Amino acid sequence: MRHSLAAQVRRGAFSRPPRRGFLARFSILIAGLAAGMVSSGPLSSVTGAGEQQTSAWTLPEPLPVKSESVTVPAGTSIFAGLETDVSTAKSHLHSPIMARVVRDVTGAEGVLIPVGATLRGRIDTLVPSSSPTDRARLLLKFSRLEILSGKLVELTAHLSEVENSREKVLPTGIIQGLLQSEVPISLLQAALEKWKKANPQAGQEAEKQKEKYLGKSNTAIEYAAGTDLDLTLDKPLELDKVFDPAAPERISDPANSTMKKLLASAPERASGKDGKPGDPLNLVIVGSEADIRETFRAAGWDVPERGTSSSLIATVRAAVSEQGYGKAPVSDLYLYGQRENLAFEKMLNTFTKRHHLRLWRSPVKTTAGREIWLGAATHDIGLDIHPGVVSHAIDPNLDLERAKVGADLILSGHVAGEALLTRPNPLTEGLSATGAPWRTDGRLLAIELKP
Repeated sequence: MRHSLAAQVRRGAFSRPPRRGFLARFSILIAGLAAGMVSSGPLSSVTGAGEQQTSAWTLPEPLPVKSESVTVPAGTSIFAGLETDVSTAKSHLHSPIMARVVRDVTGAEGVLIPVGATLRGRIDTLVPSSSPTDRARLLLKFSRLEILSGKLVELTAHLSEVENSREKVLPTGIIQGLLQSEVPISLLQAALEKWKKANPQAGQEAEKQKEKYLGKSNTAIEYAAGTDLDLTLDKPLELDKVFDPAAPERISDPANSTMKKLLASAPERASGKDGKPGDPLNLVIVGSEADIRETFRAAGWDVPERGTSSSLIATVRAAVSEQGYGKAPVSDLYLYGQRENLAFEKMLNTFTKRHHLRLWRSPVKTTAGREIWLGAATHDIGLDIHPGVVSHAIDPNLDLERAKVGADLILSGHVAGEALLTRPNPLTEGLSATGAPWRTDGRLLAIELKP
């Protein structure tokens, strides 16, 4: 009985302006807040709405293993990547839209809907925001599935989530936008207007500083090509083909044997600079640094910048404007006495949500001389603010993020194989450095990259 990996998880201080007026003081405060939130680590590849993002489709069209009548049951999740830019400010009602399946959908028979299958539909609802008290609304309706060129299958499904989106998806599948008052910068603008009235001579300078450091607010719903969508089938889908997984569910013997020896004595968690336990390890990757960088780049993940004044200012702007900033710094965590060698993140249109991970070069190599890296991946899903803590809140189910990373890397076309490995006495639950609970089945996803 064959199961693809994706089936195992259902869906995981900046420079100060010279004058310390209201805006300057507030910017400094927000910068500190941003640095504190960044300290929990992670984020997701940002393509700003309206930008074009080319697809990283390097996989060949899947060939069916055999003809067989199969049923994809109602309630099944389909993970897809948007191929069409959509916007309540620029798109048109009933315009065609397209997306690609980005994770194999599997059953006992094998892969039922393979990576790369095409979803086609249209914009069924498009309501721009007409006033500060009115929400924009958008409904993306996918009604046809194309698995092999030319053959379309009717499907009934609804959008259940736009990953890392600031907007809310209602049970009906309608995307609900933000009110003007819900964008943090709006509160700052109102306060700034009061301050300008009280200090008319400094008003012009304050306006310049606002534009420089805070940007402008925007409540339109805008998603660029590459945005991750989660769909749910409303009715069973009848198909007549079964496929092989997008990548082999195994790794080479040299990599497998070396990884098992490594995991027998490797740390279970990274740690903070103060030695406190940090994120648990849930990834093992075989490949050179150049291999890893190219694979994540092709998969749509960004490399975070170091914590410079300019990057912190950009982080502040993203936070108060409720926008994404895909290169926001992550805090350092340590393994084997060293901070992470590599870090990657993926974000959409809000500072508060992101996929992110850190990688450390392990002290061993495979018998074939290839490097082995240990990693920790978590998903920021909001803010965690309580006495003494200003941080990102993470999805407590770490296995969802582990599967997300594996599925995304397969899309790059650089993965030779993947497998789940169990270490001796694995951790299955615990608390993050800020006291948030997490859980996992304790396994690590081993990913062997093509040389």
